[in-house]
Parts: sequence; C-alpha cells; structure tokens
Amino acid sequence: MKKIIPQKLKNYYHLLYAVVANFWYGFPSKKIKVIGVTGTNGKTTTVQMITKILEEAGFDVAMASTINFKLNGKEKVNKTKFTTLSAFAVQKFIMDAVLGEHDFVVLETSSHSLDQYRVWGVEYDTAVITNVTREHLDYHKTMEQYRKAKKTLFKKAENIVVNLDMEKPEYYLSADVEKKYGYSIENQESRIKNQDFYKMIKAENIKLDINKSEFIIHNSQFLLNLPGKFNIENALAATCVGMIYDIKNDVIARALEKINGIPGRMESVSNDRGLNIIIDYAVTPDSLEKLYRLIREFRNTEDGKIIAVFGSCGERDRGKRPIMGEIVSRTADYVIVTNEDPYGEDPQRIIDEVASGVKNKKENENFWKITDRRRAIKKALQIARPGDFVIVTGKGAEETMAVGATERISWSDKKIIREILQESM
Repeated sequence: MKKIIPQKLKNYYHLLYAVVANFWYGFPSKKIKVIGVTGTNGKTTTVQMITKILEEAGFDVAMASTINFKLNGKEKVNKTKFTTLSAFAVQKFIMDAVLGEHDFVVLETSSHSLDQYRVWGVEYDTAVITNVTREHLDYHKTMEQYRKAKKTLFKKAENIVVNLDMEKPEYYLSADVEKKYGYSIENQESRIKNQDFYKMIKAENIKLDINKSEFIIHNSQFLLNLPGKFNIENALAATCVGMIYDIKNDVIARALEKINGIPGRMESVSNDRGLNIIIDYAVTPDSLEKLYRLIREFRNTEDGKIIAVFGSCGERDRGKRPIMGEIVSRTADYVIVTNEDPYGEDPQRIIDEVASGVKNKKENENFWKITDRRRAIKKALQIARPGDFVIVTGKGAEETMAVGATERISWSDKKIIREILQESM
C-alpha cells in the first residue's frame, strides 16, 4: 500500500488532517511564540541550546525534538523515531504549552513534516536552518526539492536565522521577514552580497579541544562544553535566536556554558579500560565527515587506533550508503559495518551497499560485516586497547530499533556498550 499510493495523494490526506487538528485545538500557535528549527544536521542540538538560552533569560519554554520533549517543567524521551509528530500531536503539544502559560515552543521541524503539511497552520515566529546536505533523497528525489521543502518553514516566519557557511544560504536569506540573521565560523563577507539586509554573527578566535570549544562573538567570550566546529555552528544559530529576542550576550554565554552534553550527540561512555568510547547519531555523509575529522584532529598519538561501528537506515536514500562507507574507512583503522534500523529492507543488502564504499581495508583483518549490532559492538570493544577510539554511530540516544513495517524492538547503544564492558570479553 505504501508504494501504491502516490506521496502527493497521501499529502492531501495529511493536509486535511492538519486542517482538522488546527480547528480542533483552535489554532494554538497564534497564542504563543513558536521557534522552528530545520536542517539536515544539528537540529536537535540547536533546539536544546535555544531552549537553554530562553530559560536562562527567564522565559518558560516548551520543547519538542528528535530525542526528547519538555513541557510544564517535565522532560520525557521521544520514543516515536519521528523528528516531528503527526499534525494532531503537534497541535496538542502547542495547545498544552499555551495552557501551561509557556512563553515559547521550540519545535524541531523535519523536511518530511513540512512537505506533508504536518505543521500546516503552525505560525512560526522564528525559523532557523542549520544546513542542507545530502539526505532523504529517497523521498525528495533531488537536492533542489529537498531545499524547497525546508524553505516552506520560512514562508510565514517573522524572523529567520540562516547558516552562511552552508551551500546556497541566499536561497533562504531571500525571505521577506522582520529580522534576518546569518551566522558563520568562516569569513563570508565576500561570498554573500547585499549584507545590509541581514545581521551577521561570526565566531572569532576559535579554540578547539576534545571536550570543549571557545570563541568570541562581538567581543564577548563564549565557552562551550561540547567539541567541534559543528557545535560552534549550532551555538551560533541559538545565539542568533537569543539576539532576536533581545537577550544579552552574557546571558546567552552563561546558558551555553551550562550545557554539558546532548544525549547521543558526541556522547562519551565512561569506562575503566582507558578507551575513548563515543556514541553519535551521525546518519549522513556530512555528519560522518565532520565527526571523523574531529576524532582525527584530537587523536593523541598515532598509536591510538580508531574503530568504527556503523550502518545505514533501511528504506531511505540508498545512494548515500557507499559514500558513508568510504568516508568512515578513510579515517578509521578498523571498520565494522552492521545493522541499524532496517525497517522492511533486507539488513544484509544495506550492509553490503555500505560496505561497497569501504576502501583500503581487508575483510576479516581490519574490516568486518556483522549483522548483529550487539556482536558488532562487542567485536569493536574486543579489538580496542587503552587510548583507542571506539566510535558507534547511527543510533545516538535512540531507545528502539525499527525492524519491519511496524515492529520496534528495545535498543540502546549506550546500554549495550555498558553491558558488554561488564562481561568478561
């Protein structure tokens, strides 16, 4: 049925569903400020940062992201595997935020939800885009259509925030809005024309460490207890949002410094074996490229090996799979390709397609294809020696694995790693 009904026809159903949901809940987004964050990578981290900044400034904030929800001061894990929920769930969440007298809703907004009208009727006060890189081409077909879907978020927003370092930022900067901000960790003055129509925020004097990042914005010092330039980009996006709502730099800096990690995003797993074990959600070529570049930069010695455990999601863009295999094999000393979220697709076919991109590795010597994800992680930990990096990507903080059309089995990379570490290997 999924393949028989055209997506365009299904989208009309989603639109009708969204219209009913809006009338049912009385168009609640008209009664509260909604901040929408979209992008291929960095959405979840940026949402957490924006929430923290607004809270530090004294606002009551409701938040919905890929990994968690926050409402009325209570947090819970997002177990749905959806970045943005159904139209009724979204409208109910916003209505509950209104009833709870919150000042803001920060809503992570996927390209699928925009294309499928799941957020139809949501009046975004501010729209943020972190980047657009290859992903979801199984659905959008082309990068042009993918960009177009994300631009939908900007149609009714009063304010926008755009990453100037991404490809084609001017496509989003063209929106006719009240306040327009662009941010950069590079020198983009010569690249983007007509700068007088937006405010530019740039990170300067960047200092990077394996556990933190330091930078300056408008002569104010910022300390981020998260590594990597990509996290500085996320912090800049959140900073722009703070500036839109007239929050002072010292308040923004204080809020960002209080963030000591995002679940499943460059998250370290403590152990007594002297290993650097990191779990990360990275599921795109771009996110893997940035992650492994960071690991490569901060590997203490050439003796410390990098051991990669990863796969690719089923029923998604198949073209990215060999690209991911090539990117990881370029940096990792040992490569283990395994199962991730196969959905209804054959896990072995997914693994083989990812593995087809692996270069300069010999199977069963420094490269393995292991379908069972637990066995794959165990293999990595067996290989690892003190000082090595074990990088497990694709699941992040997720607590379920999608097998088949509807089955969801309990799964946590962090929990599995800890269980294996307690075993005698």
